[in-house]
Amino acid sequence: MKRLASLAVLAALTLGCATAAMAATEVRMTGEARVWGNAWSHVNYTGWNYKATTTGDPLTIWERLRLRTDFIANEGLKFRFGIRVNNRAWGNDTFTVDNPTTAIDVYQAFLQFKWPGTDLEFTVGLQDIDLPISGPSVLNTSPVIGGTRAAGATFSAPVTEQFKVNGGFIRFLDTNKDFDTTTTQVADEFDGYFLTLPVTFEGFKATPWAMLAVAGRAAGYASTFAGASPRYSNQTLATNLLSAASLAPGATFRNAQNAYWWVGASVAVTALDPFKFYGDVVYGEGNASDKSANRRAGMFFDLAAEYTGFSALTPQASFWYGTGEDGSTRNGSERMPSVVGSWGPSTSFLFDSNQAFGAGNMGLNAMGSWGFAASLNKVSFIENLTHRLTFTYAQGNNSGRALRNATLLTGTGNYVQMGRDLAVGEYVLGINFDNQYAIYENLAAIVEAGWAHGSFLKSVWGSRLVNEARGGDAVKVAFGLNYRF
Repeated sequence: MKRLASLAVLAALTLGCATAAMAATEVRMTGEARVWGNAWSHVNYTGWNYKATTTGDPLTIWERLRLRTDFIANEGLKFRFGIRVNNRAWGNDTFTVDNPTTAIDVYQAFLQFKWPGTDLEFTVGLQDIDLPISGPSVLNTSPVIGGTRAAGATFSAPVTEQFKVNGGFIRFLDTNKDFDTTTTQVADEFDGYFLTLPVTFEGFKATPWAMLAVAGRAAGYASTFAGASPRYSNQTLATNLLSAASLAPGATFRNAQNAYWWVGASVAVTALDPFKFYGDVVYGEGNASDKSANRRAGMFFDLAAEYTGFSALTPQASFWYGTGEDGSTRNGSERMPSVVGSWGPSTSFLFDSNQAFGAGNMGLNAMGSWGFAASLNKVSFIENLTHRLTFTYAQGNNSGRALRNATLLTGTGNYVQMGRDLAVGEYVLGINFDNQYAIYENLAAIVEAGWAHGSFLKSVWGSRLVNEARGGDAVKVAFGLNYRF
């Protein structure tokens, strides 16, 4: 009996300690749910996918869920766990009437804590990753890494009120995990190391930054999906990082591992508020010590301005330039490599850049193009109703010969794509008119409308694709609900 009593007391103490520990942890849940329909005419300018093998449906209904749970021990220690149902179509996958598939996956899982007695903060795990961008209100995110998530360990260290040091390690890919496919070591990882040095004064902020990546040749870039819905883009890590010649059948890398590196700076000037000015410049290079055909290097810069002095609207303007391919594929690619980016001016319909609803853009590649955008943002004359009107024009910087050869080497739509990658002499322009009405404080009805016209060269893409594009312009209407909780 004494033994049973002792066990009962021990169990009570254990339960009490567990209850106290649970009571000390605050749990907060946030998220959003979206349901919308995309109505398209001439998606991708042709009505087909980028490979010209399938036809786009005129109406698709989508649904997505984000649920984030924070387990907060104190102001210096928390863990976030995020799950999602990611842009699934009604009548398919999870939402099919018969034999639905499981579509819930983890998209955030990170520990965040401050070193005791300091402001040095660490974030370890699957987390949101971004490099600096000068004006997120206009330009959205970094063209190198932005709007994506990856597993890594990062830190933020305030040095003074004006100066901070941020950096970390990211493991983008590890194809074979803990054991390689043979008894010989396989270079199947893609790792990144970055450092940013933001300097902030009143009315001015400058952030020089750099990133170094080590790319293993067996890391599986071509099979890793990095972009929007494949119905609208065939973007992969391979199209973003590699040259066309390195993706040709039978192509090989001389080195088991190659270095990629980027350097850049972001500058924001708000001293003349309500006039605000932004600018970014980036140079990136990869595979420089490998075969010349495998090399990829280029530059990108942007400029933007906005006026925030009006209560009823915010005018915005922006310009960008990205170096393009020259006439040869033997010397590699002259476009700046990137990992995953959602750069885009004023949520332009031409770019994948933070539209409210997924699979609702034309997928234009800022690398290898130049152009400008003008926007009337945050337009509101009626309570709870806002609008955005954006016009965008883009021209190509790529040699037509290079794009044609890339298609011959890799196949239609596998590396370059009509409407996404523009040759010299080609242009696209688009207008989007986006509207949001707040039914409740956290429930919005949204309508996005977009129109895009493209002028493409038969000498680059062939008569079949170009003739189909000339048969009508691309038009999209997306409509749905967004609930934030």
